[in-house]
Amino acid sequence: MQNNPQFNEQERIARQLEAVEGRFEELSIRITLPEVIADTPTFTRLMREHSELSELNDIAVAYRRLLQDIDAARELLEDPEMAELAREELPELEARLAEQTHAARIALLPKDPDDYKNAVLEVRAGAGGDEAGLFAAQLLRMYTHYAEHQGWKVELVEDGSTELGGVKESVILIQGKNVFQKLKFESGVHRVQRVPVTESSGRIHTSTATVAVLPEAEDVEVSINPADLRIDTYRASGAGGQHVNRTDSAVRITHIPTGLVVTSQDQRSQIQNREKAMRVLKSRLYELQREQQEGAYADRRRTQVGTGDRSERIRTYNFPQGRVTDHRIGLTLYKIDEVMEGDLDEIIDALTLAEQTALMAEH
Repeated sequence: MQNNPQFNEQERIARQLEAVEGRFEELSIRITLPEVIADTPTFTRLMREHSELSELNDIAVAYRRLLQDIDAARELLEDPEMAELAREELPELEARLAEQTHAARIALLPKDPDDYKNAVLEVRAGAGGDEAGLFAAQLLRMYTHYAEHQGWKVELVEDGSTELGGVKESVILIQGKNVFQKLKFESGVHRVQRVPVTESSGRIHTSTATVAVLPEAEDVEVSINPADLRIDTYRASGAGGQHVNRTDSAVRITHIPTGLVVTSQDQRSQIQNREKAMRVLKSRLYELQREQQEGAYADRRRTQVGTGDRSERIRTYNFPQGRVTDHRIGLTLYKIDEVMEGDLDEIIDALTLAEQTALMAEH
């Protein structure tokens, strides 16, 4: 029995889950200690870890109890009066164990430490002129609707709307539970194939838009020297409402060492625009740090569902055929209208499964 691969896998999972239970119990005690509560950074870090481990701890407890039930049933096989009942129960218990072992293996896979974070989502028009801008606006609307379906909060940071109703470059901040985990695979080049409304001959055109999804950085993760910033204010312009041209409320922040530039003009208040722009700037700086420091993580992502690089074509939206194809995993759905309305669950679930499958092959 000891050489049975399935048995060995269950033993390995059981040991890992036992460690999870131990760590969760330790955290449950530490977060109640006065000295920990008084240390805000430590308390915040431990509370987050405790919250993140909560679901996995529930899996660990259920797995341990199931193993105990199986051991108890096997012992009953030696009891003449209870052996028949035990023989009936054991196959069902063992089937449940196989299912829970698989679920636990997925739950124990290494996590992206940024999964729980909010996200900054940037959409830019690519090749294709006005049609690319119109497609970029549709993508922005698609992600906004998806976020609303998830119960997330969406804030417009940079409004790059054009007079034709398209988008040159727009940035939104999405806040909620595990936002980056859901949206991180959306980074890349999105291609559209359709007849533009401006095309009189009815020919199908191909245009592109670029999406970048960044985890929102926390203050403790990015330190910015005020001397490295150049902050300019100017009058907002565009389709932002009646107030946009009345005051110098728009803000442009330039991070001199890196050359990164962030603008925000959606709010009436210069202070609010500055706060939003700083949040986006910190996220972009954090992404630079992450790319430089976490080469191993970047290599791992490349082996799964793509690099997330802005130059990589990840998806095609073919309107004449009603088709959406994700090229990284070979998924094609004939439900383009639903997808453009924010029904992204099937695509995102498939991308998540692809990542889990690749990780399971490595571990």
